[in-house]
Formats: sequence, C-alpha cells, structure tokens
Amino acid sequence: MAITLTRLDPTGADRDALVEFMTRNEFPFHVRERWSAADVETAISDGAYRDEDNDSFWIDHSEFGRIGFLRLEDLSDEDPLFDLRLDGPFRGRGLGAQALDAATDHVFRTMPSVGRFEGQTREDNTAMRKTFVRCGWLKEAHYREGWPVDGGAPLASVAYGILRRDWEAGQTTTFVWDDLVL
Repeated sequence: MAITLTRLDPTGADRDALVEFMTRNEFPFHVRERWSAADVETAISDGAYRDEDNDSFWIDHSEFGRIGFLRLEDLSDEDPLFDLRLDGPFRGRGLGAQALDAATDHVFRTMPSVGRFEGQTREDNTAMRKTFVRCGWLKEAHYREGWPVDGGAPLASVAYGILRRDWEAGQTTTFVWDDLVL
C-alpha cells in the first residue's frame, strides 16, 4: 500500500505544520469549513488532536508525500470514529479510498478490542459516500437534518461502519433496513 500513517505530535514538533495544514485548506463537507490559527491552537490546547479519546496522524503517500490528516476519535469507546482530511491538491484522485483503507487497517490491527469502526459524512458528500462503499463499509444510518451547515439549512448526516469480522473476511455483511412489518 502506498499510504502510511505517521503519528503526529500536536503539542510539539508537528504543531506548526498542523496549524498550517488546517488553515490553508477549506473543508467544504465538514462542520467547520475554514479554520483560523486561533481555532486550531485552541483545539490543540483542548486535546482535540491527542488525549485519551483522540489521536492524530499525517497521511503520507509513497509517491506524493504528505497528502492529508487523520484523527481517530472516541477511542475510549469500543466503536471509534474518524476525521479524514485530504490536502486540497490531492482531492479527486482516488486517494481517499487508500487513506480510509489505511485507517481501517490501523484501527483493527492496533486496537484488538474494537469490533466496529464508524465514520459520518454529509448527505451531499457523494465522493466520500462512494469511498465508504468502495472500501467495504456499509451505510448504517441516515440522520435527517443532523449535520449543521453555516448559513444554511441542516443536511442529513449519513453514518457508515465496518465490522472487524467483515474487514478480516474481506466481505461486507448487510442487514434488512425495513425489518419491521406493520
């Protein structure tokens, strides 16, 4: 695989690079589209990038170098989540699937108690939704008007998950959406 995850030190050696990455990019499908340096500094101080619930990594590509950022969240739960952000010049190249596969491999290889890994995105983030499916993740929820949008009406938040047993088997198990018969 061409992607590696490099654990970053948000309060030390990687602080300036993290602030620079977060402030020079726009993230149109995230709750906060633009970050100021003060926003990032506050998040670093609050432990958002490294504490008992969060850990952060650079996404490095063997050919392109540093292409993005990954934060694992809710690590004290058995079903962690993630925040994946590709650097602007590397979006739309199919690298998101490689990054998601690397994140999934990392979680299941290094966290033996995790049986399920989850991610969420906005309903209009078609590229990420297709990436989830391409990587063997299954749509598990559609939260209507669950994603706040600055200056606009809320959109649906769509949740995807992958089970350890599906990752191990290389196949996606499914379930019946409309299982309640009235």
